[in-house]
Amino acid sequence: MKTENVVEYLQTNPDFFEAHPELLIDLVVPHPYGGRTISLSERQMLMMRERVKELERKLQDWISVATENEDLQAKVHQYTLALFKAHDLATLQTVITRNMNEIFSVPHAVMHLWKEHPPSIEVVSFADQHTKPVCIHQPLHDTQSWFGENAAHLKSFAYLPLRNNTQSVGLLILASEEAQRFYPEMGTMFLQRIAEIVGSALNPHL
Repeated sequence: MKTENVVEYLQTNPDFFEAHPELLIDLVVPHPYGGRTISLSERQMLMMRERVKELERKLQDWISVATENEDLQAKVHQYTLALFKAHDLATLQTVITRNMNEIFSVPHAVMHLWKEHPPSIEVVSFADQHTKPVCIHQPLHDTQSWFGENAAHLKSFAYLPLRNNTQSVGLLILASEEAQRFYPEMGTMFLQRIAEIVGSALNPHL
């Protein structure tokens, strides 16, 4: 009899071991972590323990993610309140970039508004084409020079196009010396919220 026939039989006859309970004690199988043999019931118990441990690990991961998200939400709220305190464009621009470091611990943040710093065609095209933040490991076009003397040491970037409705009005760039601070596969939900908040705060001044 083939193995698959045995599996199929047991699957279609779930009451088999109820009719033959002695087999649960008499049957022995290899221990998964050693050379000795154990009863089928012991093996089932080990499998259940492993499943419980795996569920516990997943639960801890979910709790960690939930805690991190809650912390980020609180920081976004704090950042939003800080923007409300700025009553002119110059102060607002300072608050936008300075608080990226003070609240989110982002080491470098620069912002160019098209009204004050007309960008290259490539930069405008990039900002117009991307409706969501873009995280990469290399600076785009001529934006590396925006970081001045720090530019050569930066290894990861988050580009946040700023909009007035559908039209781009500027670009906020976050950067770090750490390659994994911003990376292409990372989620950008909170970055998107920040971009929308900054865009809304700037619109009355543009």
